[in-house]
Amino acid sequence: MNVRPSAIIFQDERVLTLRYCYGDQEVYALPGGNPDPGECLSQALSRELHEELGVQTEVNHMALCGEVIWPEVKKETLHIVFLASITEGIPALNPVHTSALEMVWLPLAELDSKLLYPNVGKQIIGICHNAANPGHIGVIEQPYIK
Repeated sequence: MNVRPSAIIFQDERVLTLRYCYGDQEVYALPGGNPDPGECLSQALSRELHEELGVQTEVNHMALCGEVIWPEVKKETLHIVFLASITEGIPALNPVHTSALEMVWLPLAELDSKLLYPNVGKQIIGICHNAANPGHIGVIEQPYIK
């Protein structure tokens, strides 16, 4: 099983996402990536955010975790989603480190109508409005992205 840390970064009732297009599917991913050997999850997340978006961040506590299981390609990923905040810089895509088409501050009101990766829009809304962290949410209902 692969492990992928990612970040929820809030700003004015919006969440920072990276927009990708796979075939005819638009996908809004929480920024993050895979740890390098010997790297802890929070270090990997800080590094990925710096490489992909050019910002320094503070990685706070874990907001939730859950598994995406895609039997179509025999792939499983454990998503560890942290709350994070930008401490320095203005986020901008670095095409050397990401294939994302654009960075999008997605309004909370649109999270239910967009395909997220991981698909945790309802949980993000709950975290924002209730300040509650759901912890382990089990298997994430994630449509297969080709």
